[in-house]
Amino acid sequence: MRTILLTGPGGSGRTTLAAATALTAARDGTPTLVLSTDRTDTLGAALGIQTGPNPVSVPGTPHLTAWRPDAADRFRADLTAFQERAANVLDFLGASRLDPEELTPLPGAEELALLRALRDAALSEAYGLLVVDLPPTPQALALLTLPDELRRYLRRLLPAERQAARALRPVLGRLAGVPMPAEWLYDAAARWDVELAAVTAVVEDPDTVVRLVAEPGPAGTDAVRAATTGIALRGLRADTLIANRVLPEPSIDPWLASVTAQQRKALEDWPETYALPLQQVPHLGRDPRGTDDLAALRAPGVNRTPATVEWPVTDRLADDGVLVWHIPLPGAIRDDLDLVRRGDDLVLTVGPFRRIVPLPSALRRCTVAGAALRDGELMIRFAPDPDLWPQTR
Repeated sequence: MRTILLTGPGGSGRTTLAAATALTAARDGTPTLVLSTDRTDTLGAALGIQTGPNPVSVPGTPHLTAWRPDAADRFRADLTAFQERAANVLDFLGASRLDPEELTPLPGAEELALLRALRDAALSEAYGLLVVDLPPTPQALALLTLPDELRRYLRRLLPAERQAARALRPVLGRLAGVPMPAEWLYDAAARWDVELAAVTAVVEDPDTVVRLVAEPGPAGTDAVRAATTGIALRGLRADTLIANRVLPEPSIDPWLASVTAQQRKALEDWPETYALPLQQVPHLGRDPRGTDDLAALRAPGVNRTPATVEWPVTDRLADDGVLVWHIPLPGAIRDDLDLVRRGDDLVLTVGPFRRIVPLPSALRRCTVAGAALRDGELMIRFAPDPDLWPQTR
């Protein structure tokens, strides 16, 4: 199944474009699900229907379904189940349990609900295309990084190899005077790891792409530059840059003429700066409402060619005695770049974005010899460690 993730700066109209993209695919005959977790029903407003915790079909478009999962209900169910499973520990601590009626979602509940819905929809065989309305770009990239980060935390806090000492836990519990982690905790960690891995598989699938939505102009240009850098750092595949609310020209009104000129400059610069197809979406003069307005936006269709992102390692041992790791980072600025080697991982920070990346196996036996940022590509040089590198006689 193809997956299209739409994001962009706040107020760029990404929810409307998500609905329009899904509508275009559905009218081409592709069974399509459009997914959003906005607390307000902006998706339903764009489609002209009411969306909610249960998927609903869009009238007049047989192949289109909309879904807005309820984060509050799922949060209450998960926390209630956790209290039941942790009953012994809670009773030992003298904790008072919370009733489902008094539970309100904590910050981040919507993001977790979106990840779970993304996994469930991707595993479903009912759809050929999944269109996801993500939050604004900084929050979206943090959200898409969350499964990997949580899996790393689980491996550090509850390493699988500790499960070999199951027979000793009762004895250790009596010696320590506190209950040891129960079997259900390790089972829950294993289940969470599987669920998080399923989300990561959807995000990293070659058939998953990101579409950037921005309004052309100075603010949109800054947002697109930062977004392309963050997307590249995450290793995601961007397939289209959508310029939304493009004004017609010429205009007699001086104010509109000035805004139009700013838009035209951005529309001329973006194709030269970013190696992405540019799709212009016209301003309708009103907020799009209903499928007729969405069709008038002429949202881009689905690119059937899977996108690929490569971080290759080139062998320059014969010439320079190093291996070079090439990491594409379009729009990155050297002053905003920070690299830290930690064991077999590379902690890479670019502006507000940060990612911990496992080193390729060959580079784990090397030391960092330097790095350079040129033409939107980070090149990290690694020199073989004589104590770890195979020697030739």
